[in-house]
Amino acid sequence: MSKILVLNGPNLNMQGAREPEVYGTMALPQIQSIISARAQELKIEVEFFQSNHEGALIDCIQQHMGSTEGIIINPGALTHYSFALRDALAAANIPTIEVHLSNIYAREHFRHRSVIAPVSRGHIAGLDWRGYVLALEALAEIIQAEHSNEGQI
Repeated sequence: MSKILVLNGPNLNMQGAREPEVYGTMALPQIQSIISARAQELKIEVEFFQSNHEGALIDCIQQHMGSTEGIIINPGALTHYSFALRDALAAANIPTIEVHLSNIYAREHFRHRSVIAPVSRGHIAGLDWRGYVLALEALAEIIQAEHSNEGQI
């Protein structure tokens, strides 16, 4: 069974209560429940981790190298400046999809740049909790395609 790591960065523990007009009203545990249900349908194991600390997210990525086949990450504000998080994802060399609940390109100018995007397979922004499910489905297909190609020359 394939395993996907779902990482959430700073302030996502406040999801549902923090600026609901921007980020929506669904709390992170509810979002995780939806992801888990879809993962079960896809026969994929998911593991969740949230931290307000950059180093904890990096440690988590490094600890899962070799044991996970995909990463869904909502880096929160770390999106825009965390070269350390970007480097950890690049070093892990695991297919990664960056997700944002809000459309970062329709917000303040400083949010328009992602240092994570260049090391991600894809980027989903502005679809609220649905972005996580779309990322999960995309990673499931990516993993399946990579497994299919392993035995081919």
